Amino acid sequence: MSSQKQWTVLNSDNDFNGLVLGDAPVPKCGENDVLVKLNAASLNYRDLIIPKGMYPFPLDLPVVPGSDGAGEVVEVGSKVSLFKKGDRVTTLFNQQHQYGPMDPLAANSGLGGVIDGTLRQYGVFNENGLVQSPKNLNDLESASLTCAALTSWNALYGLKPLLPGQVVLVQGTGGVSMFALQFAKAAGATVIATTSSAEKAEKLKKLGADHIINYKTQTNWGEIARGLTPNNEGVDHIVEVGGAGTLKESLKCIKFEGIISVIGFLGGGDPASQPVVLEVLSKICTVRGVYVGSKALMKDMIRAIEVNNIHPVVDDKVFTLEQTKEAYNYMWAQKHFGKLTIKID
Repeated sequence: MSSQKQWTVLNSDNDFNGLVLGDAPVPKCGENDVLVKLNAASLNYRDLIIPKGMYPFPLDLPVVPGSDGAGEVVEVGSKVSLFKKGDRVTTLFNQQHQYGPMDPLAANSGLGGVIDGTLRQYGVFNENGLVQSPKNLNDLESASLTCAALTSWNALYGLKPLLPGQVVLVQGTGGVSMFALQFAKAAGATVIATTSSAEKAEKLKKLGADHIINYKTQTNWGEIARGLTPNNEGVDHIVEVGGAGTLKESLKCIKFEGIISVIGFLGGGDPASQPVVLEVLSKICTVRGVYVGSKALMKDMIRAIEVNNIHPVVDDKVFTLEQTKEAYNYMWAQKHFGKLTIKID
């Protein structure tokens, strides 16, 4: 156990060619640290845009990529009190974000960005940067929780908690949207989902989506979504992953005092296509940026996952650690449905 296989992002100006697999020493365990044999990881859009030079948050290259990981504790430091050898654990995205609002220290502690991440066989983490994996999930499922699931939970519960009977709109079929759909249905909410294909629409129906809109053929989906809400009042929570490409439509269907949680910018970031800030005033709504979430929120989320026996939507195709670059290309081509996972031997 002296050496291991790990991926490294060497630079952010050479597309996925800057992503390299090599041998590295197994990291040493400090007195407050936990050494984890990583059994699984999952990818996020963030992982793809880091080597492409498109990531707008702090980076410290070269870095081991990947924020999402799950595995088994194989060693603990002398002062560790939260975990023991043999525990099943899952990583926390921002290692310093323990509770409460985001602050600069927490924002600069993201795994796979400024701190070595999970696309390797072994990782050392401060004990505060891990949580116990849900009892009802396997490692591949648990590895999908770190970023997408916690971001979704924060969107629905981090500011104004979702209530039964409210309406939630999710966009597309990526990890964040799928978790938001599952959490919303577990809470007794009505879910409107947008998608681009009939095939994905069928999968969304099976997951419990109450209404599905094809945004390719129904480009005015904001107005259509509003028409699906009680008394045409609008949507209570929108999990906004498209950014500039979809925010205009989201503003058309948000309810007075509703919340639009901005997660990403999959729809592009052209400033010319972005709504003006004053539209938020005319809609009397809150638009908030969500940067994953705290450990306290993650523990709440895991309790909900266990109590409701929620299982993440994981793509049928599972890659090995050696196939990570293939996984990047597969996800970049948007061939995945839900979370894309990597099995680590």
